[in-house]
Amino acid sequence: MIFADVIVDISVKSLDRPFQYKVPKDWEKEAVVGAQVVIPFGRGNRLIQGFIIGLSEESKYDIDKTKSIERVEKQGVTVESHLLSLAYWLKENYGSTMNDCIKTVIPVRKEVKEKLDRRVYPLKSREEMETLLEEFAGKKYAARVRIMKELLKEDQEVSGGVSYSGLLKAADVTSAAVQGLEKTGILKISEKRQYRNPISNEYAEELLPVLNREQEEIVTAFGEDFSVGVRKNYLIHGVTGSGKTEVYMRMIEQVVKTGRQAIVLIPEIALTFQTVKRFYQRFGEEVSVIHSRLSGGERYDQFLRAKNGEIKIMIGPRSALFTPFQNLGLIVMDEEHETSYASDNPPKFHAREVAIKRAEMLGASVVFGSATPSLEIYLRCMNGECTLFTMKNRVSHAVFPQISIVDMREEFKRKNYTIFSHLLQEKIEDRLHKKEQIMLFINRRGYAGFVSCRSCGEAIECENCSVSMKPHEYQGKVTLLKCHYCGAEKQMPKACPSCGSKYIGTFGLGTQQVEDMVVKRFPEARVLRMDADTTSGKEGHKKILKKFSTHQADILIGTQMIVKGHDFPEVTLVGVLAADLSLYSNDYRSAERTFELLVQAAGRAGRGEKPGEVVLQTYQPEHYSVTTAARGDYEGFYRQEIAMRQILQYPPISNILEILVCSEKKEQAERLSNILAEQIEASDKIRRLGPVDAQVAKLRNQYRRVIYLKSPDYKMLCRQKDILEAFLNEHLEYKDCRLIFTFN
Repeated sequence: MIFADVIVDISVKSLDRPFQYKVPKDWEKEAVVGAQVVIPFGRGNRLIQGFIIGLSEESKYDIDKTKSIERVEKQGVTVESHLLSLAYWLKENYGSTMNDCIKTVIPVRKEVKEKLDRRVYPLKSREEMETLLEEFAGKKYAARVRIMKELLKEDQEVSGGVSYSGLLKAADVTSAAVQGLEKTGILKISEKRQYRNPISNEYAEELLPVLNREQEEIVTAFGEDFSVGVRKNYLIHGVTGSGKTEVYMRMIEQVVKTGRQAIVLIPEIALTFQTVKRFYQRFGEEVSVIHSRLSGGERYDQFLRAKNGEIKIMIGPRSALFTPFQNLGLIVMDEEHETSYASDNPPKFHAREVAIKRAEMLGASVVFGSATPSLEIYLRCMNGECTLFTMKNRVSHAVFPQISIVDMREEFKRKNYTIFSHLLQEKIEDRLHKKEQIMLFINRRGYAGFVSCRSCGEAIECENCSVSMKPHEYQGKVTLLKCHYCGAEKQMPKACPSCGSKYIGTFGLGTQQVEDMVVKRFPEARVLRMDADTTSGKEGHKKILKKFSTHQADILIGTQMIVKGHDFPEVTLVGVLAADLSLYSNDYRSAERTFELLVQAAGRAGRGEKPGEVVLQTYQPEHYSVTTAARGDYEGFYRQEIAMRQILQYPPISNILEILVCSEKKEQAERLSNILAEQIEASDKIRRLGPVDAQVAKLRNQYRRVIYLKSPDYKMLCRQKDILEAFLNEHLEYKDCRLIFTFN
C-alpha cells in the first residue's frame, strides 16, 4: 500500500504540517509528488483540496484509522519536485505557510475546461455520399439531408474535414443528428486539444540587427561560459536605448539551441506588448506569455504547454518565474530594479532572490538588466558575487537627450502657480508645431503622504530615521505628523521650519488633473492618459500604447507605467512634472526610487533619429538623486547613496525584517505586538524599532502593528522569525492573530 503526505489547502498555521492518507489502487499512477488531490478532512470528512508533498510505503499511524484520498485532480499542473523544494525554501526564508508557498509556485492550478478542436470527416466516397443523400431525401430525413449537403459542398476539402460547430450551425442540426451518422459509420468525429494562445500571430519577422562592439562582447562572454558549463549570475548595466533586449535574445538563442528553456521576467503588464512583439518576431511559436489579465483558460494552457515542452520561452511578470519548465537554462530579469518584483502577499519574497535560488537548483544562469540597477545587485557586483557587464552607448548612434532642470521655487517666486514651468510650456508648443510626440510623467510615488514647503522645497523628516513624516488628519484637518518607522510624533507646523513661509501643506497631483490642465492649456493637442483607470480590461495597456505608437495622439500622460522600457521613436520631449515627489515617501529607498524613475523617464526621449529633450521640474534641484539623474551618472549616485545606507545601517549594508501583527481586535494587536517585542533576543547585532501602528493602521477590518528588526546577519533575523512563529503557535489565545514577515 502507498501512503501520501498531503498539505491541506487551508492557510492556517496550526494546519501547516502534512497529513498522511492512503492512496487507493485506482489512483496510484496519478498520485505523484506535487499532484493536487481531493481529501476527506476533519470530523465531518468534508472534501477539501491538498497537495502531495511525499510518498512512502510505510504508515505513520494506525492503517485502519488512516483515511483514503478521494481522488487525484487530473487537470492541474503537477508541481515538479524542485518547485516543491523551492516552496519549502520560501517558507523557511520568508515565513508564511507551506500551503501559501505551494500556491505561489503553482500560480495556475484551477481546473479549466479543455478547448477542443472537433472536426467531421466523411468515411464514404463522394459517389456513396450522393447515393445516401438520395436515400435520406426519399425517407424524409431532413436533418440528415442537410448534413450530407454540407459535407458534399464542392468548396469543402474532405481531407481536412469540416468544423463540427460550423457544421451544426450551417446545417441547422443538433449534436445528436451528427453523432447518429457517426454510429452508422458514414462519418467520423475527431477531437484534438486546442491550446488557447494569448499571442496573436500578427507580428511579422524582423531582420536580425548587427550587434555593436559592446553587445557582441557580452553575448560572446556569456556564450563561452554557458558552453563549458559555467553557470553564473550576470548584471547588464546598460543605459536606456543601449540594446539590452537584443542581447537577451542572443543569449536565449544560445540556450535554446542546447535544448534548454528560458524565462524572461518583465516588471509590468504594460511592457508585454512591445516585449512579446520583439520576441515573437524572433522566436515565433516557441514563445508564450503569462500575466494576470489573461483568462483562466489561457493561463492554464500556457503552463501546460510549458510542462509538455511545446514552448521554449515564457515571458511575464513575477509569476512567470514559476513556469514548470523541465530543463530550464536561463532566467532573464529585465528592469531588475523595479519594485513590482517584490511580492505584496505572503510569502513576501523578492523575485531576484528566488530567481537566483531556482537557477542554483537547476544549474541555470541568471541575467539581470537595468539602466539603474538596485543597490543590492550592484553591491554584489562590487563584491565579486555577480559578473558586471556595462553598455554605455545607445544603438544606431542615437544621442542622449539634453536634460534641463527647472527650479519650481523660482517659478513660484515669478508667480507661475501652474504645474507647467515656462520652459516646459515653450517646448510643448514647439513639439506640437513640429508634429512630434511628448510624454508627461507624474512622479506620484508617495504623493500626498508628506508635508512640504512650496517656497523653499523642504519636507519635514523624522530626526531619527531620515524618512519623511506622514500627516494624520483630525476632523478633516492635518494636526499631527508621525514617523511610521520609530513612532516619533510632532505637531503640524503653521509655517515652514526652514524658511518661515506660510505656504506649507500636503502635496498632491493626479493624472486626471494633469490631463484637464493639458487640454485647457493646449486645446489643439490629442491627449492620451495611461493610469489604473484607463488601462482596466485585458487589452487596456496594449490599446493605449498601440494608439500612441501609431501617432494617433500627440501627448501621453501617465505615472511610472509610461516610463518603463517603452520605445517610441517619435517622442522628442519628456516632461517630468514633479521630479522630486518620490523623495518624500516614507521609505529609506526614496532617493534610489527617485533616481531610477528620473533616468527611466529621461530615457524615453530621443530614441529615434530625432534628438530628444527632457525637462525635470523640481523643488530640490540640488538633491544628489536629481543632479546625478540629469547627468546619467549611476556610479556617482551609487557612491553617495551607499555611503548614506552605511551610516544608517539600511539594506543592502544591513538587513531589515518587518513584522506585521494583524488582528480584528485593536487591543489584541497592541498586546501581542508588545509581547513579541519582548521575545526578541537581546543582542548587539539586532536593533529593534517599534512596535508602532503600521502606515495603514487598519485594513480590511484588521488592526495592524509593526516591528522592525535591523541586523547585518540575515540568518539571525530568520531565527527571530522562527521564534516568533513558534510563540504564536503555542499561545492559542492569539489564534485569531496573524503575523506577516517581510525581509528587506
